[in-house]
Amino acid sequence: MKFTMLGSGTSTGVPLIGCSCPTCRSSDPRDKRLRPSLLVESSTTTVVVDTSADFRLQMLRHNVKKIDAVVFTHHHFDHIGGFDDVRAFNFLLRKALPIYLMQETMENLHRTFIYAFSDTGQKGGGVPVVHHHIIDASPFVIGDIEFIPIPMMHGRMRVNGYRIGNFAYCTDTNFISEESLALLHNLDVLILDALRYEPHSTHFNVEQAVTMAQRIGAKATYFTHIAHNIKHAELAEQLPSHIYVGYDGLQLEL
Repeated sequence: MKFTMLGSGTSTGVPLIGCSCPTCRSSDPRDKRLRPSLLVESSTTTVVVDTSADFRLQMLRHNVKKIDAVVFTHHHFDHIGGFDDVRAFNFLLRKALPIYLMQETMENLHRTFIYAFSDTGQKGGGVPVVHHHIIDASPFVIGDIEFIPIPMMHGRMRVNGYRIGNFAYCTDTNFISEESLALLHNLDVLILDALRYEPHSTHFNVEQAVTMAQRIGAKATYFTHIAHNIKHAELAEQLPSHIYVGYDGLQLEL
């Protein structure tokens, strides 16, 4: 299994438009952060977690020519904004693309991209064609990859993290219940939300993320959904052993 962090940034991306802070002016490529997304690959199956607002660029950057499905964590725009570019895979594969998502995510996807799900009179250059699978907390299988949903809270919103073997992806959260923590035992790798140094109402800040990472106890934890308040090199120097700062293009093989 190979996991690629397609984007490690927050909803605005980094650099932030119009900002001249040290991170946004940084020459360190690890401080250039697209919106959060993950590529999951086995020997036979390729899945993208979230069609981020930078989905097209992420697919081109990593030369992805085939995906078997998209799995969504939730419906915020930075996680669904690239949905229209799914149609490129419709052109390539000549079939509908399976998507796996919660009911609320499906309803919001429908509202945001109504032309893809309703007859609006004309299709222009085409619309994304998908076959949707509604999920909740039960495991599901795509090809030879099993996904175990990890229910979490993102402020007052229910979102899903996912466990895939001994790997887990838990972005956009500030609360993981005891029941969900029980699904995160014995991990080799955890990718975890760590927005900024200051407290936030819907995301773990760095201090909270470190505490949660140590409680989960994965062999290695990488932070994601990182805002422009954080420079990669500076945070990396402060973190405890086995906790790291994620970055765009990071590849992990298990």
